[in-house]
Amino acid sequence: MTGLRQALDDYLQLRRSLGHKLAEATWLLPDFVAFLDERGQTTVTVTAALAWVRAREGEVVTTVSPRRITAVRGFARYLSGIDPATEIPPLGLLPHGQRWRQPFIYSDADVTAVMGQADRLGPPLRAATYRTRVGLLAATGLRVGEAIKLDHDDIDWAEGVLRIRETKFDKSRLVPLDASSVDALRAYDNLRERDAPRPTDPSFFISRTRRRLIYAVVAPTFRQMVAGAGVGTDAPNLPRLHDLRHTFAVRTLLTWYRTGVDVQAKIPSLSTYLGHREPSSTYWYLSAAPELLALAAARRQGIGKAPRP
Repeated sequence: MTGLRQALDDYLQLRRSLGHKLAEATWLLPDFVAFLDERGQTTVTVTAALAWVRAREGEVVTTVSPRRITAVRGFARYLSGIDPATEIPPLGLLPHGQRWRQPFIYSDADVTAVMGQADRLGPPLRAATYRTRVGLLAATGLRVGEAIKLDHDDIDWAEGVLRIRETKFDKSRLVPLDASSVDALRAYDNLRERDAPRPTDPSFFISRTRRRLIYAVVAPTFRQMVAGAGVGTDAPNLPRLHDLRHTFAVRTLLTWYRTGVDVQAKIPSLSTYLGHREPSSTYWYLSAAPELLALAAARRQGIGKAPRP
């Protein structure tokens, strides 16, 4: 373990002992340290922090970019007491809310094409891990971190329900699955039991080392799958893994509008299903697709309303 990796472990352990949840730092900072290790850099600098942001998000500042710098700032403050050469990124280095990023909404064909790229990733278990994970995210709208944290015991096979434990905003919830999703998870579980019968971690999805996957590996692997499938090549913003969650929410809302469902009455249930803190967060998706926004506007004006089933 490198000095920075050990320092990061110590930092996260200290912050947890002080009662901090560190929801974002726990997945952002390991990726940052891995980035520094790849460059052979042992000291945190402002230049390195900005290079990491650009490497992960391109030249456009997104809503995640300032949060990356905020996570680095806290770590750098801790490191400055150990390594005087540490540079602490200043406040305002990247402005919050500079640009809202239009999500990429996947079609069924897009999801199928991306999942089809899994067979190019190597051994059967690794291919199945990514194929099943992408399918689960598309079918349930889970956050990426929630799928990563999913343990084998979190699946109720008899009821077809996932238990999502203490995720964002410290909320736990139950997520029901349709029959096809249960079948896909069971097929993966059978392969996992055959090829890796004694995994190191309790995680349901495991890596080639039989450990829990990490976002720093999952995200670039997904980008590789998207590129191989040729999905979103002409889109203004390249498809992201998190856009599968956006797609689930948008398509759910589209179905409700097209079938005449009282969307305003149903929003709280979708908010609970997605694990949002409050329904206002779910209303954001109304602006994520032009067709959805048009349907919402027509509903408010009392036109184009389909009869209720």
